[in-house]
Amino acid sequence: MAYNFLELVNSVNRRLNEVELTSSNFSAAVGFYAQAKDAVNASIRHINQSQYQWPFNHSTQETTLVAGTSRYAFPTDAKLIDFDSFRIKEDSTLGNATVKLGLLDYDEYLQKFVDQEYKTDSSGRRLPQLVFHAPSLQYGMVPPPDKAYTVVFEYYTFPTDLASATDAPSVPERFKHTIIDGAMYHAYLFRGNSQDATIAQQKFDEGIKQMRSMLINKTYYVRAYMIARNQSVVGRLGPASSNAGSSLG
Repeated sequence: MAYNFLELVNSVNRRLNEVELTSSNFSAAVGFYAQAKDAVNASIRHINQSQYQWPFNHSTQETTLVAGTSRYAFPTDAKLIDFDSFRIKEDSTLGNATVKLGLLDYDEYLQKFVDQEYKTDSSGRRLPQLVFHAPSLQYGMVPPPDKAYTVVFEYYTFPTDLASATDAPSVPERFKHTIIDGAMYHAYLFRGNSQDATIAQQKFDEGIKQMRSMLINKTYYVRAYMIARNQSVVGRLGPASSNAGSSLG
């Protein structure tokens, strides 16, 4: 059986004795069926928000630097940037080895290095040694590059909602039951069944707790910043264990 949006929604339908949707009528679903689709997305969204450092949302970015340019945009799907992972990739053509970049505080950058952004000549340009986080969904290189080096870093995405019948969630299939428990919480609320909603919520919370236990190393530390798309930066995170709770209430 396929692990996709259609099957997740139909899992909710089957539990509630509703007729299952098909790939041909899925996009036009209305009424409760539209609510079931919303319930699945709400469940997945809550899982992703409950722990931004899920390994299944981990990604790696490679960006080619531009000579003389200090600042670069974060990936549009980034939610958490691991600033300890920034490095310049080895390039035999450019003649540089791999260099791990140190993290520079933005205030220190403004005090000591910001003048590099206003120089019109190439003086001071060379292989970057430091990275800073700017309060504008950007990161910066110090010193500014003199060549088209490749910077590599790791980050965590916040996936978009499922839309098409064949869309698959980033949450691994072995945790399908947790997605369904969360979706059932919302489905029961839609129907005004608060008693069954409470039971589903408890199962959902326990499922997320088990996911954390299985997938997250409690002692792992990421020097990272959480990205808010309607703001600059929410804040710096410490241990990976609990940047959000699991309660749906």
